[in-house]
Amino acid sequence: MFKKLENWVLMGCLLGASLALAACGGTAAPIAQAPPTGQELNRAANLSTAYRLGSGDEVRVNVFGEENLSGQFEIDGEGGVSLPLIGYVEAAGLTLRDFEGAVENALQDGYLRDPQVSAEVLNFRPYYIIGEVGSGGEFPYSHGMTVLNAVAIAGGYSYRADRRRVIITRIVSGVETEHQADPSASVLPGDVIRVRERFF
Repeated sequence: MFKKLENWVLMGCLLGASLALAACGGTAAPIAQAPPTGQELNRAANLSTAYRLGSGDEVRVNVFGEENLSGQFEIDGEGGVSLPLIGYVEAAGLTLRDFEGAVENALQDGYLRDPQVSAEVLNFRPYYIIGEVGSGGEFPYSHGMTVLNAVAIAGGYSYRADRRRVIITRIVSGVETEHQADPSASVLPGDVIRVRERFF
């Protein structure tokens, strides 16, 4: 009798072990992704990695050996600039290198044999900050700005501000995107920063 009981206990243990192993072999539950950190947003916002021009940017265009074709120009609300001789050139959404190429192609089309064009951004389009800050509105952009800089320029956080709920709205490849940002997150020209109100 004790032998039979011992066998039943052994079989029960083996069955339990088999079920445990089968459960371990299943697909693990997905792990929720944390929101991007300020450092990750900084990498995504690095101006040295293909900054794209937009309405309100002021650019200097230099055509080598052609002073009359060079000068300072502002990208208008339609996203282009009117240049001497060649007229209107689309600029919004282009990197500086792409814009230089577009100007060179236009000049080659019946005007200059081998134009050499360089361009640089003189003044970036402004950024905007709204919500729970001292004085929201439109502000001139400076290279290397962070959310903390932007808030300070706007008069600091109001007493109702939720410093953990700051949202940046940004146009990326023509698509409006939103992400939560910490104080060290980079700000880009044209960004809209919204500081939310705390609930208590």
